[in-house]
Formats: sequence, C-alpha cells, structure tokens
Amino acid sequence: MAYRRLLLPLLGTDSGRAALTTAFTVARIWRSHVHALHVRVDPRDVAPLAGEGLSGAMIEEMMAVTEKESAQRARGADAQFRQWLVENGIADTSDPQTAFTAAAVTADCAVVTGREEDVLAQEARLADLCVVPHPDAAKEEVNIADTLHAVLFDSGRPVLVAPGNPPANIGTRICIGWNGSAQSSAAVAEGLPWLERAQAVRILTNEDYQRRGPSAEGLRDYLAWHDIKAEIHRFGPKGGTGGSALGAGFLAAAKDFGADLIVMGAYTRPRLQQMILGGVTRHTLEIADIALLMAR
Repeated sequence: MAYRRLLLPLLGTDSGRAALTTAFTVARIWRSHVHALHVRVDPRDVAPLAGEGLSGAMIEEMMAVTEKESAQRARGADAQFRQWLVENGIADTSDPQTAFTAAAVTADCAVVTGREEDVLAQEARLADLCVVPHPDAAKEEVNIADTLHAVLFDSGRPVLVAPGNPPANIGTRICIGWNGSAQSSAAVAEGLPWLERAQAVRILTNEDYQRRGPSAEGLRDYLAWHDIKAEIHRFGPKGGTGGSALGAGFLAAAKDFGADLIVMGAYTRPRLQQMILGGVTRHTLEIADIALLMAR
C-alpha cells in the first residue's frame, strides 16, 4: 500500500511501452492504481515558435497540422494503453472505491491538452510515484528528458525511470547511491518501502562522490532502525577521471551486485554543471539499464 497511485506519462511509443510494462510491474508489487496521462500539444503554443516572416495563413496551416498530428498521437497512445489493459486483464476505473475493492491492479487513462512538462509536474504532486521512460536521446521521444527534469524539480515526488528493457522484477536487490546530500536522504526516505522488502541492500559510496553530510556508515546505522541490513561498498572511477568516470564506476558496482533497482538522489550538483562537466546523475540517466528511483 506504500505506492497506491502511480502516474504514467503515456506516449504510445516503444520506450513508452517499456515504461508502461514497468509501471504495471510496480503496480502488481504494491497493488497500485496506474493513472496514465497523455498530454496533447496545444496548437496555440506553435505560433510563438513560428518566428517572423510567416503570414497568418502559414501559421494557421502549421497549427492545423499540429492539431491533426497531436490528435493522431493521442488516439494511438490511448489505443495502446487500452489494448494493454484488455490483454492483461486490468480493470479500467477511475473510482478509488472500486479500486480499493478490486482484487489486484486497476488503471485509468486521460488525455489533456497543454505543455507536457508543466502538466505532468503538476499531476505528479498527487501521485506516490511517477514512472517515466528512459531518456535516451537517440530515440524519437526527445522531450522525455524535459519531462523527467520537470517532475524531478517541480513535483516534490519521486520518479522511477524505467529501463529500455522492462525487468521481470524490481526491488529484490537494491543499491543506494549515497553521498550524504539532502537529495540522497530524500531518495532513501521515498525508497524505504522498497528497501524494507528487498532481499539484499548495498550502499555505494566514494570519497569524490561524497558531499557534506552523514557518511555511508551513518546511513547503514539509520537503516538498521528500520530493520534493514545493508552492506557498504566503496566504488572507484572507471575509464578515466571526473563525474562520468565516477558514474561508470557507480553503475559497474551496481551491476556487479546484480541490482534490479538503484535508489539515488538527483543532481546533487547544479544541473548546468552536470551538463558541462558530467556527473553521476547524468551518466546514470544516460547509460543505466536498471530501474532508477530518484528524488530531490
């Protein structure tokens, strides 16, 4: 019951389908309700981007094309979701009382119009967890990273980043990325339900990753108060120096442990600095093929 209501951005794409599958894997574990939300582009938002030199007729044509494509994507996303529900025997309801009396997982789907980042960040404030696709820039869904950052920075709620290949299970072996920061602390707090049910927990730490704050030993002792036994592993950089090398070493240590979930704070250094110099958060988001529970 810890994660009762999940928010799922509905894209109707391959990575969106991977996130859909992951969301329902999580929902089966916690007997959750999945609220899927597809955000249509508002054609009026296209006009300011059109620039100068375009006639009114050209702008209207652009808006009409945007409206047509947006409606087509919305229909496709909705159809994909509802087909998935039928194939997997999931009850379609938006009524909490019906969901509470249901034998297992329930779900519903809504389509709204607006700016995707704003809408999802606001909707996530009333969700226990937001499940988003992996922000792989090589794929067609280039707006996923913006959506992920909007939810992380503006919702106050945790995010589960779904790997490109949906896992069969999540949360049996968990690694915690710990550096003593407030963001790491928030992630641990949001991840306690997972940590309490895990078969094994490992705390990953590194001197160059550590910020001012409690040590890994302090976290281990804190988790003991929740009857969670955790081991400490000090990982090293891999393939060079700097934030990206730390990120590579961090992920290598998680894989060596056989982790199927990583719990970590997001952007404990400024996001711009991470974009320029690299960092553990950036590298993990770009490379990880493990589910990530992130918070700020």
